[in-house]
Amino acid sequence: MDVVILCGGQGARMREETEYRPKPMVEVGSRPLLWHIMRLFGHHGLNRFVLCLGYKGSMIKDYFLNYEAQTQDCTVAIGGRRQVWYHGAQDSFDFEVTLSDTGVDTLTGGRVKRIESYVKGDTFLVTYGDGLADIDIAKLLAFHKSHGKLATVTTVQPMSRFGITLLDEQSRVTRFSEKPKVEGWINAGFFVFSRQIFDYLQGGDLEILEKEPLERLAAEGQLMAYQHDGFFFAVDTYRDYLQVNELWKEGHAPWKVW
Repeated sequence: MDVVILCGGQGARMREETEYRPKPMVEVGSRPLLWHIMRLFGHHGLNRFVLCLGYKGSMIKDYFLNYEAQTQDCTVAIGGRRQVWYHGAQDSFDFEVTLSDTGVDTLTGGRVKRIESYVKGDTFLVTYGDGLADIDIAKLLAFHKSHGKLATVTTVQPMSRFGITLLDEQSRVTRFSEKPKVEGWINAGFFVFSRQIFDYLQGGDLEILEKEPLERLAAEGQLMAYQHDGFFFAVDTYRDYLQVNELWKEGHAPWKVW
């Protein structure tokens, strides 16, 4: 089963890092965000990926074209006999990665439509290149299979950025709640689609997946929500980047399930 990862956005809200690299290549614990996301899927036995490239996509291509040299110590013989020897244990997952340039200004729906020919099966997954989670992918796929609809979106209840002060009718403080979960559910990505989704993507490069296509699926009763109550964190700002790196440094990275 193919896993499509949207890697083409400009990451404007993390300009401190994305001025120099695409957001999926921003490092958490010396490895790109993209690597962490792929390891989650690899842990659940999914190792075939299609990466939708855009902004500074050549950096992602270079990373995978030189993956062994990027991740292992190596010895290089230069001159008449060009050889490279890699040292240390090899990566525990064997990935097949298709790198597709889907355009710098293409939006999410347009990117998915552009890679239609690379999706091999009847069912595939789509996610964003900046979301870290401990989602049980096997349970997500089982849920999708159970309802028989065309699409599943993973939803989460986000945590409030601020603590809540609870008051009674006389404005007396009754208690504090430190960063509780807010009401309602948000889109966390981690979609599962039937390949019939491509019939819903007819708006060209400027089509937003989360707008007309998903709204139409919902109106037709073809979109179901998998409710994830575990960890999810969108690395959207520089503050988020610092926070996930601190979690990794302290050894408290909930998304590290492998």
